[in-house]
Amino acid sequence: MKKWIYILSWLFVYNMAFSQQDIPFEKDYFKDRKDEFKTAKKDNDEGMKWLSSVMNDPTVSVLKNFKYNITNYRTAIPFLERAAVFNPNYSVLNYQLGKCYMASNQKFKAVDLLEKAYKANPSVDKEINFFLGWAYHVKNNWEKARYHYDLYKKSLNSQTDAINIEMVNKKIFECNNGEKLEKNPIRVWVDNLGSAINTEFPEYSPLITADESTIIFTSRRSDTYKGGIDQNDGQYFEDIYIARKNEKGQWDKAQNIGSSINTDNHDAPSGLSPDGKKLFVFYGWKGSGDIYESTFENNTYSKPVKLSNDISGKDSYESSAAISFDGKELYFASTRSGGLGEEDIYMSKWDEKKKNWGVPVNLGSTINTKYRETGIFLHPDGETMYFASEGHESMGGFDIFMSKRVNGVWTKPVNIGYPINSSDDDIFFVMSGSGRYAYYTSFREDGFGEKDLYRITFLGPEKQPMMSGEDNLLVNAKPAREFNLEPKVEVTSSSVIILKGVIRDEKTKQPLASTIELVDNEKNEIVATFSSDAVTGKYMVTIPGGTNYGIAVNAEGYLFHSENIFIPKSSGYREYQKDIDLKRIEVGQAIVLRNIFYDFDKATLRSESTTELERLVALMKENPTLKIELSAHTDSRGNDAYNQKLSEDRAKSVVDYLVMKGIDKSRLISKGYGETQLEISDDEISKMKTQTEKEEAHQKNRRTEFKILSK
Repeated sequence: MKKWIYILSWLFVYNMAFSQQDIPFEKDYFKDRKDEFKTAKKDNDEGMKWLSSVMNDPTVSVLKNFKYNITNYRTAIPFLERAAVFNPNYSVLNYQLGKCYMASNQKFKAVDLLEKAYKANPSVDKEINFFLGWAYHVKNNWEKARYHYDLYKKSLNSQTDAINIEMVNKKIFECNNGEKLEKNPIRVWVDNLGSAINTEFPEYSPLITADESTIIFTSRRSDTYKGGIDQNDGQYFEDIYIARKNEKGQWDKAQNIGSSINTDNHDAPSGLSPDGKKLFVFYGWKGSGDIYESTFENNTYSKPVKLSNDISGKDSYESSAAISFDGKELYFASTRSGGLGEEDIYMSKWDEKKKNWGVPVNLGSTINTKYRETGIFLHPDGETMYFASEGHESMGGFDIFMSKRVNGVWTKPVNIGYPINSSDDDIFFVMSGSGRYAYYTSFREDGFGEKDLYRITFLGPEKQPMMSGEDNLLVNAKPAREFNLEPKVEVTSSSVIILKGVIRDEKTKQPLASTIELVDNEKNEIVATFSSDAVTGKYMVTIPGGTNYGIAVNAEGYLFHSENIFIPKSSGYREYQKDIDLKRIEVGQAIVLRNIFYDFDKATLRSESTTELERLVALMKENPTLKIELSAHTDSRGNDAYNQKLSEDRAKSVVDYLVMKGIDKSRLISKGYGETQLEISDDEISKMKTQTEKEEAHQKNRRTEFKILSK
């Protein structure tokens, strides 16, 4: 008898211990809490109802099916959370709520619930080890993630579960990549963009102009256009917002970009040209998901127009776009048939004759994988591309990769590293023209809301700390983030020049709408065409290094303005502010032809002068009664008489070219001024600190001009 009492007592204790770990939602376990049980059971059933309606496609993996049904999991969360408060020890509930968290921005909370469910009942679901492995994966616990992935893999049948075996092998591969990258982190600072940009609502997918003066992004905040709420997830519809930096270099308060672009549905920015003139917009609710283009005109963005069917396919989804600095290449992501994976990157070239984008070309297996590639960003240096991929050597989900174009071919993509890339999705990444800063979306505990926008500062190679003295630290008493214990170091920046300013009428100073041509002087080709805004006159030109460029500013009724810029490949990043005042075609007006070049110490015109000379020919033909003086000038170095003769011969060379092109010689007078009309005096040059500055001054004195004598 005593033996049976002992056994029964032991079973009672065992059942009590077990029941404390796994208590199902049955009223017999909650006899003293009937009313609470009724409410909690209703929440539990409602949450489970959303999960029971999940649709599974047998042709895809567990992970894909999970992502296809992500809305169901997110919708179930509040119901299951309330049920879990009442009954925190039910393995099924903990497992399902943990899964739901993996579909949300609360992924870090999932591992405790899944672990609790697993310990209570390892057989709670056949996929428990996969989701537990994934939960440890996103927390960078590589060892435990691989352990549970391996257990899940062992439970699969090699004949019937090939899709899931491939999927879990990829997750293990990602863990191995993540472990390597985490051991060799890149040196960066990550700073929140602050309350002018971020709110309590989600902000993501940032786009910036090359000079970082403008940022455009997506937000789901309360002042969305028409204030609509998506019934699928209970959040405001996505809208596009814009902010600009003020004179202090701080962001002004972000504003809704307006009803010309935003609709009463989901709207998101897809890509932005370096000068901010072309904005690509993704309308996921139109067609199968298409890209539209808006142009910045009269100080505002125009109503977006759908890109051609060659780009925005009728039966495909296009979510991301990027345009090259010269406007001649468009890169975009598409799910169209015939690709290498689920979503590939394509490139289309601008057809100047047809005024449309040509037939797209898949970038091939170097860039594209069998998985998804999207989130494209082209750097204004013309040779660097960043994009997001689920393939290559990702450490989990989407990672950001970089590829360089060498001799016209894109190189094998490189993972840009941890901690920018994480074991979760990293997609929206854009780089400044300088290459020193980048912007992206992140979800952090210290943020303003669900997702915030952050600025990344690349610090370069590590240096030894430079410790300040103790007294100095006490005097300055700043937060640790501001101490210069490890100062920012110079990193190799992009070889890019940004030229920006305002184009105006010389006399009235009123802004002018104009076209700006960037010319490769060596090839005598127009590389790119930009424009200034008619309302503000503002312009911005991005110029990659390694070439001798000519710039010509044209406006109807005005003389063109000429500039010459040579950027060595190793020059790094520079930014210039240059306001340009155009002169009307009037008697007495004169301009400098900055892109007329002669052989050294000779009057022979070099081939690099052709585009500038042809521009002058066109001006003379458009104004057939115009009579001009063409003059040449030298610097002050050398013999006066020699300089005078050289300048006369050079002026005559230009006149001879115009006559050869059909301009009546009677309309042209050549004049050499030698060193008698210096733009920069010898006294000014002598005060300059560097030899480079002095040489640039002498170069300005060596110039060719023309002046209008009569109309």
